[in-house]
Order: sequence, then C-alpha cells, then structure tokens
Amino acid sequence: PADRMGDVMSDLQNRRAIIMGMGSVKGFEVINAKVPLAELNRYSTVLSSLTSGRATYTMKFASYEQVPADVQDKLLKAYQEQEEEE
Repeated sequence: PADRMGDVMSDLQNRRAIIMGMGSVKGFEVINAKVPLAELNRYSTVLSSLTSGRATYTMKFASYEQVPADVQDKLLKAYQEQEEEE
C-alpha cells in the first residue's frame, strides 16, 4: 500500500537492503531490493504488521556478497565462542 511505503522502506534499510527500484505496477506499489538472506528472518511477520496484512513479498537468489567488516567481526566472535564451548 502506498501509505505504508515509508515504513516498509525504513524496515528494509534497517535490514541492510540495497534498493534497486520502486514503482507502481497494475495499481500495486513495488519495491525491488537486494537484502541479505540473514536479514530476512521473520520478515513476513514484520511486513504483515507494517502493512496491516496488505502486502506480500517474493525473493530469489541474486548473488553472494562479502559481509561488512562489523558483521564479519560479529560472526567471527560467535564462531570462536562456540569453538571454545566445545
């Protein structure tokens, strides 16, 4: 829904999305974005909440990308902690 585009865009940006385009297709508002799969956990629930159940999404594999340094550090730390526990 057009009245919720700002909320959806904000949520996508918080999920490290790269917005590829926006527009209207056959009366529907469409956002095309690349979002890391790891950031899409519970996205359907959040999207439904943001749009009062009026939006849907689809996804397909686009590419592998290197994670940002801060995310890489977090992943490495979690891995090292797990190794120490074993």
